[in-house]
Amino acid sequence: MSNPFVQIVEPLDPKQPLKKFFNLSKLEDVRYARLPFSIRILLEAAIRNCDEFLVKKGDVENILNWKVMQHKNVEVPFKPARVILQDFTGVPAVVDFAAMRDAVKKLGGDPEKINPICPADLVIDHSIQVDFNRQPDSLQKNQDLEFERNKERFEFLKWGSQAFKNLRIIPPGSGIIHQVNLEYLARVVMDQDGYYYPDSVVGTDSHTTMIDGLGVLGWGVGGIEAEAVMLGQPISMVLPEVVGYKLVGNPQPLVTSTDIVLTITKHLRQVGVVGKFVEFFGPGVAQLSIADRATIANMCPEYGATAAYFPVDDISIVYLIQTGRDKEKVMCTKRYLEAVGMLRDFKNSSQDPDFTQIVELDLHTVVPCCSGPKRPQDKVAVSDMKKDFETCLGAKQGFKGFQIAPDRHNSIVKFNFEGRDFELAHGSVVIAAITSCTNTSNPSVMLGAGLLAKKAVEAGLTVKPYIKTSLSPGSGVVTYYLRESGVMPYLSQLGFDVVGYGCMTCIGNSGPLPESVVEAITQGDLVAVGVLSGNRNFEGRVHPNTRANYLASPPLVIAYAIAGTVRIDFEKEPLGVNAAGKKIFLKDIWPTRNEIQAVERQFVIPGMFKEVYQKIETVNKSWNALDAPSDKLYTWNPKSTYIKSPPFFDGLTLALQTPKTIEDAYVLLSFGDSVTTDHISPAGNIARNSPAARYLTSRGLTPREFNSYGSRRGNDAVMARGTFANIRLVNKFINKQGPQTIHFPSGEILDVFDAAERYKQAGHPLIVLAGKEYGAGSSRDWAAKGPFLLGVKAVLAESYERIHRSNLVGMGVIPLQYLPGEDAGILGLTGRERYTIIIPEKLKPQMNVQIKLDTGKTFHAIMRFDTDVELTYFHNGGILNYMIRKMAS
Repeated sequence: MSNPFVQIVEPLDPKQPLKKFFNLSKLEDVRYARLPFSIRILLEAAIRNCDEFLVKKGDVENILNWKVMQHKNVEVPFKPARVILQDFTGVPAVVDFAAMRDAVKKLGGDPEKINPICPADLVIDHSIQVDFNRQPDSLQKNQDLEFERNKERFEFLKWGSQAFKNLRIIPPGSGIIHQVNLEYLARVVMDQDGYYYPDSVVGTDSHTTMIDGLGVLGWGVGGIEAEAVMLGQPISMVLPEVVGYKLVGNPQPLVTSTDIVLTITKHLRQVGVVGKFVEFFGPGVAQLSIADRATIANMCPEYGATAAYFPVDDISIVYLIQTGRDKEKVMCTKRYLEAVGMLRDFKNSSQDPDFTQIVELDLHTVVPCCSGPKRPQDKVAVSDMKKDFETCLGAKQGFKGFQIAPDRHNSIVKFNFEGRDFELAHGSVVIAAITSCTNTSNPSVMLGAGLLAKKAVEAGLTVKPYIKTSLSPGSGVVTYYLRESGVMPYLSQLGFDVVGYGCMTCIGNSGPLPESVVEAITQGDLVAVGVLSGNRNFEGRVHPNTRANYLASPPLVIAYAIAGTVRIDFEKEPLGVNAAGKKIFLKDIWPTRNEIQAVERQFVIPGMFKEVYQKIETVNKSWNALDAPSDKLYTWNPKSTYIKSPPFFDGLTLALQTPKTIEDAYVLLSFGDSVTTDHISPAGNIARNSPAARYLTSRGLTPREFNSYGSRRGNDAVMARGTFANIRLVNKFINKQGPQTIHFPSGEILDVFDAAERYKQAGHPLIVLAGKEYGAGSSRDWAAKGPFLLGVKAVLAESYERIHRSNLVGMGVIPLQYLPGEDAGILGLTGRERYTIIIPEKLKPQMNVQIKLDTGKTFHAIMRFDTDVELTYFHNGGILNYMIRKMAS
């Protein structure tokens, strides 16, 4: 059917009549000019894709009528312009695509119909670890080891790039997904199939929101949902409320963008923005560079919003030119945005749209800060760090407590490292990492760290040799300007050599600590510290031996590395004493904003971006040398422990199965609040005593060859065994941390996988009980696929992280939510009962369902299928089953 809005299509330039756009200004609807800029992008996509089937005229009207409809839980479709994946989530996506081709063929369809329809980029950035540091050839050694460990995965991905149309792979060693997106992949305005339209993206990483800082609307989705978008399906979303975040004032001279984002994170957590868009406006936005805005947008998942949008302004346009984009295309981008009313002037308040609510931050009130020791929203002013950490030491076990007995607060453990004696105590820094796209994309904080390092070395300061220091930039451009500006040798002298281009420490790929350090931490039961310039610091994520982890700006990472402890008051205590006996304070070596900006203007130039990115797809010789099969159907290798055909589509038929009541389910696990996807599906090392390790050992592998869970996401046998395998898991059935549970029929305490297997063999369904924010953290499809394979039919929680709930829906696992004012405690649930969940024949979005216990108690919960589309997926047994049936019929 033709588009009902075809009358507003016109050429952008009369001299190029074949290059058209939907001119939203021609709608002649007064509501358009009052819409938040982020909602205008949803509107344009709905108008352009309106076919009265997937996108209907009524959807367009609902978006135009946002001011009224935002409160009515209205479902709207959204077709993003692009999909972006990283390799941890990308490998299982390509595995699913390969398995879907097999399934379509078995059902009598054409397997080559399974192809990305929506353009997709996959950036390999999650596989490299900090195995080597403080060596001149650390980078090469880490990259060699990355290829040695991941050759099978990389060969598979290279096959995928050749077998599937519309899938581009950015090889390892290129940078971090979101920084590559910001500096290279993002278009801001698309020019495709004869039309101009706003760039937009969904990604299989929760920090996809970083691109919002450039004015490209983007957010993280589950891997399962991303696969549906790649196959041409719109995202079904509830029309969001939009919180206007007004920035005023100027930042103080010593404040960094990291301090600003940590302040905003805490503030918006308190405001409550889960499931909402945040849109930034006000004169303060004009004081922020695109890199600053991208840093703020990056941490959107940490404050819980769906997107954190900065509309495009003239600073965005200048950034596109600065990063080497084609000038003619950039000018065309500006013309398009002006024509459709999407170019913002933050100093012009008459452009301010309507918002659901407005909150304000005066940038002048921001002070230097960190966040931790266990959550990114727990901001601590640098001036309070010493006192705060010492309070946490004795506080009750929790997000701000370690419950260390008072008489052990000053425990010291002596140890020897490389022939020298050292001491460790509570608060000692053992990892200091400048890592993550959050900050390494920002020249001001990276050059600030370099200038601080230069002044520190010149003042005679050093970093203790046992501290695991590292620098993992988000792109080759960072190394380029650090080298050209002359600060790289000083960073190296303090131990901050480039160790790789990837996420590394921020996602738990921190590599091993020296054995003597681990022994000292274990012997003294010490709360050792990691300091990183990342965005996540959940317990057990960064490293098993760092119980406290603080997020900090790159200059502060170096400062704490030099100090060797977080138990320091920088204002009163020196960072160190040099060889001449002089006390050196942090204020003596902290670079001014003017110093940093002068170096940035001189050394961050367009030529760097062009030189790095024009060869990005061919520069990695190891990747170029990989030999990949050329068949359109993948030939699965039964000996592979990395890539395995998943069992999701076993026994799939074209006919739908009627959903059945879940009868007499046992509770596999009972949790409190803030159980993260790191707890559910860890990405880090595979413990030697775990079910996954036993499986790999049975396949003939040695512990050295185990690699990480993240690297083995293409193998369901490993990932099912790794589900709920985090050593910091707190299960209410067990009195200590650890990945175990009670198998109730026998009363035995078993590893979670082993208990689930016993239940499965006996034919018992399973559920999980949880508190608030279940599934917080990184978007991980395996955090839904894993429980599905363990036999979990439903989760009953107080609330869900948005992406994780969507992933559960995508796998056919029912997300149930307690009624308002109820929880396990109020209902008197112990988790030792057996649960029957009544599934009615006719289902409606967000309907209440009855739950009966074997004790005779009955209560109700909300079935969190939020839209009709989600119910369709559930009836099909999940989104991928739905797509296979659609493609095969």
